Amino acid sequence: MSLLPVKLSELPALALDWATRPWRLHKAGILGMNARNRLYISGYNPRHLYPLVDNKVKTKLLAQEAEITVPQLIATIDSQHATARLEEIIRERDSFVIKPAKGSGGKGIVVIAGRNEEGWVKANGQTVDLEYLMRHVSNILAGLYSLGGAMDVVIIEERIDFDQSLSAFSFEGVPDIRVIVCRGYPVMAMTRLATRASDGKANLHQGAVGLGLDLATGRALKAVQFGLPVEYHPDTGQRLDELVIPYWQELLVLAARCYEVTGLGYLGTDIVIDRDKGPMLLELNARPGLSIQLANGSGLVPRLRRIDALSESDTRIPAHRRVLRSQEWFGVRPDA
Repeated sequence: MSLLPVKLSELPALALDWATRPWRLHKAGILGMNARNRLYISGYNPRHLYPLVDNKVKTKLLAQEAEITVPQLIATIDSQHATARLEEIIRERDSFVIKPAKGSGGKGIVVIAGRNEEGWVKANGQTVDLEYLMRHVSNILAGLYSLGGAMDVVIIEERIDFDQSLSAFSFEGVPDIRVIVCRGYPVMAMTRLATRASDGKANLHQGAVGLGLDLATGRALKAVQFGLPVEYHPDTGQRLDELVIPYWQELLVLAARCYEVTGLGYLGTDIVIDRDKGPMLLELNARPGLSIQLANGSGLVPRLRRIDALSESDTRIPAHRRVLRSQEWFGVRPDA
């Protein structure tokens, strides 16, 4: 059965209809969870390497060793009795981010954008005091936001000053770019745009907008929110088809390099664009989700099969050459 592209407008209905008509998803080239887990996560990702990406502290140190730019680490807190250190750590800081080392899906992340006489101001405008932040740190340590509920470590890092060319496309939050990389080749990309519904977080399940990106140019393709097509940002009113990601080539090379850095053959790379530092690696995911297909109006299967067919020597060429190949194979508007 041939694997044909599918119109974006058809994808939400197909996704909702998967239980009764799975053949339609197959025909559209949509990668399902079982195939992803069996063929790509289990097939390309040795389990002993998972800790490198499941723990954000380890990911940050690994990236720094490879000279990949990451948000600056301010401090870590690894025990409940050390929670009292928080006051000293943030006393002179107007902005910072608190996150769990083993969190996923944006859970447990608190972004502080400023401060006033009453305390610190979150990205959504809410003012919180030291007691609130200490309680949040304690909850992170207890494993409230970690994978499997395991005891966790608190990361406090610099807040990203994201590129202002993207400011109209996101609401009270930093937009990030997810690139799926298979055997060192970028195969699909999207940006996740924060909304009021997502509480300023780039989390699709909470209501962020997912906007597919042309691998050739970094230009917007199609966008979805809650699985349905959208043309304008729901809070800023910005036309989404006008978005162009800056530093696009540099960003894709960074994503491709994560293959050598981690040894993982199938991963999601989450990257942000800092105003002064350019592309910065935020985190890596050994089990990237499948919603990126909705945002792109295209299935992953045909692209991944092309990568599956490559030789081992094809995976050892330099990252910038792998990117150029991906752009030639999967780019939508190479001459734009």
